[in-house]
Amino acid sequence: MISVLRTTWPLLLGILLLMVGNGMQGTLLGIRGDIEGIPTFLMSLVMSAYFGGFLLGSLLVPDLIKHVGHVRVFAALGSLISAGLVLFAVEPHWISWSLLRFLIGFCFCGVYVTAESWLNAGSTNENRGQSLSAYMIVQLLGIVVAQALLNVGDPAGYLLFIIPSVLVSLAFTPILLSAQPAPQFETIKRMSFGRLYRASPLGCVGIFLMGGVFAALSGMSSVWGAMIGLSVAQISLFVAAIYAGGLVLQYPIGWISDRYDRRKLVLILSAIGGLCGLMVIAAQPGTVGLIIAGAVMGGVANPIYALLLAYTNDYLDQSDMASASAGLLFIYGIGSMGGPVITGWLMGAIGPDGYWVYMGVLLAALTAYAAWRTTQRRALTPDEQGSFAIITPSATPVAVEIVLDEAQSDNAPNTA
Repeated sequence: MISVLRTTWPLLLGILLLMVGNGMQGTLLGIRGDIEGIPTFLMSLVMSAYFGGFLLGSLLVPDLIKHVGHVRVFAALGSLISAGLVLFAVEPHWISWSLLRFLIGFCFCGVYVTAESWLNAGSTNENRGQSLSAYMIVQLLGIVVAQALLNVGDPAGYLLFIIPSVLVSLAFTPILLSAQPAPQFETIKRMSFGRLYRASPLGCVGIFLMGGVFAALSGMSSVWGAMIGLSVAQISLFVAAIYAGGLVLQYPIGWISDRYDRRKLVLILSAIGGLCGLMVIAAQPGTVGLIIAGAVMGGVANPIYALLLAYTNDYLDQSDMASASAGLLFIYGIGSMGGPVITGWLMGAIGPDGYWVYMGVLLAALTAYAAWRTTQRRALTPDEQGSFAIITPSATPVAVEIVLDEAQSDNAPNTA
């Protein structure tokens, strides 16, 4: 790992700064929206816009890179992100915020695709897996660090919008000055949804449901926190706990998944998450209890996402992994777009508990579906499974393809 950091630290440093900037704006908008008196449902539209932009970016940015090149796309999208982050404070209105969130989601997708391509091109066969693991860890760390920075200024002012803009601008300096020559880039085509579903019904349904769960966790947590009267410090701790829980539990759950039926592990984790949401609603815990609940939800949700991707690829030829990953992430994006909107509607209809009800219902549905799927197909043996790999929901098809290809490179395809 030391050798990997020695050669990739400029790129990883840039990604860290990008994630800090992105993590700050997502949480800050929920807090500022409450200050500005923007209704919960309208804030849910604001939060949903990011996922819509990210989904569109996954479709259009690859062609854009092929036409004008990595460096120009990277620099142009980075400039738009930096400008957009400042403009949030200029016009605090849900329509302008929605447009800016859509733009930033589109741009961040392009930035991630470019960075992941460079990281892959600069890695060797021996260290590619370690490089991608470091990249995923840095993504989660960046969001955790971002929450601490929310406490250095007044969310009603300008400073907290300027800081992420500056960090994003600085992020491109180490990346552009030290990046490898632009790699060859091929547009990844999606596998037909029918074929993808036949390969793994649980993967398709589960990824769709987890898109909604993650959109609620990443998009609506600060809106929910402001709605129940948490302070900025408490909201930042809650959001940080979500990502810290995911970071800590990825490794032990990944180790178990290489030795156990992944469907049952998805079932167990989703059941734990659903019960966690139910307990919060029933017990109405204090701040410490809420932070623990956030860590549990993040701790089960992040590994479930990676488990579903790995499980799907256990039933595919290695040559199909790229197109399958693109298709799965498209399904995930559709689920993500509706997550904040439905969560916001529920919070408006039944109060703050709607945040937990929404995630609890999705996780309960996944529990039931995973239980049914265990009766429809025999379990794979550990030797038939590919290796678990750390993959975050913010990864693009480029990183997902590389990570899963590395994890399964030594396994024969399985058609059971």
